[in-house]
Amino acid sequence: MKLLFLIFHGFSESSGVSKKIYYQVKALRDCGVDVHFCYYDIDATGRRSWVVNDKKIIDLGYGKWAKIKKRIDFSPIVRYAKENQIDFTYIRSYHNANPFTIHFVKELNKANIRSVIEVPTYPYDQEYITLRSKIDLAVDKCFRWQLAKQLVGIVTFSEATTIFGQKTIRISNGIDFSAIRMKSMVNDTIKQIHLIGVAEVHFWHGFDRVIKGLAEYYKKEREYKVYFHIVGEAFSEREKRDVFEPIKALGLEEYVIAHGAQHGEALDNLFDSSDLGIGSLGRHRSNITQIKTLKNREYAARGIPFVYSEMDSDFDSRDYVFKEPADESPINIEPLIEFYHSKSWSPQEIRDSIQDLSWKQQMQKVINYLNAIKG
Repeated sequence: MKLLFLIFHGFSESSGVSKKIYYQVKALRDCGVDVHFCYYDIDATGRRSWVVNDKKIIDLGYGKWAKIKKRIDFSPIVRYAKENQIDFTYIRSYHNANPFTIHFVKELNKANIRSVIEVPTYPYDQEYITLRSKIDLAVDKCFRWQLAKQLVGIVTFSEATTIFGQKTIRISNGIDFSAIRMKSMVNDTIKQIHLIGVAEVHFWHGFDRVIKGLAEYYKKEREYKVYFHIVGEAFSEREKRDVFEPIKALGLEEYVIAHGAQHGEALDNLFDSSDLGIGSLGRHRSNITQIKTLKNREYAARGIPFVYSEMDSDFDSRDYVFKEPADESPINIEPLIEFYHSKSWSPQEIRDSIQDLSWKQQMQKVINYLNAIKG
């Protein structure tokens, strides 16, 4: 099978989203698929182009016209797909349903090249909060049902059986175990606990609930010390205001440590000294009740117990998961302490419990679906 994997944005090895995409592409190739990876590139001089497997297929040039062409003219990609006898396209949604993307998929269909689109988060309307983004969303809402009609399926990490009227291919966010080092130490200090939240900080992560909970916890003298390590930058001014500014205002500088974005050995070391992972605690803010987040899987691959508030069928019944209510209440710290000390946690056992969530096994589900269509 020849598959064109398309993203409408740039690709950077330091980006969390890009890493996920890289692991998906790698998994498809490990499953025997001939993957042609297509992405949008802006070089150091500002020149824009479409790239497939690290080679330019079209030079869009500079300036505003290059930006416009990127959004409205996908003929170079269609031409490449035809010339290389592509069987399917796997398109990562950029929430950009419009007449141009619809025409693009129709042209592929004319060449008997069928398409699926991955919708990374569903539903996603509540994630749009700025005026500009709401305008973009309004366009997407006008055309996404029409775009879905041109597809043979929509890949989702939710439990939805249909999205925009199109049947879904339900998979879980996966893990490339070779890329994630398991936690190598277990904290045996009974008088302290270290929480870790790793994310580009959005409002739906709900880290502010932990900070408010710590503020309540430290209203009186505590012999048992709890620390919260935030690893990642704020996505916008909203997160700076709601998450990072209260740290000083509430007098929590000693207990809430903002590390910024960390990678590689520095991130591994932070996990080694941490005890509980903080997943999403505010998905209800974006009207999401069920989701299979990548972060939960990364924590499990690290071998660390963790906390979240949404519904995730892969983890809801695991004994190393602590579920918080999906509301705006401050996180009660004392039950977290009791949970952590309720048993001896084995990083290896936690990691071993999710071997079925490898990216290779998850992407094989997509391949099986496409093979059935091709057959």
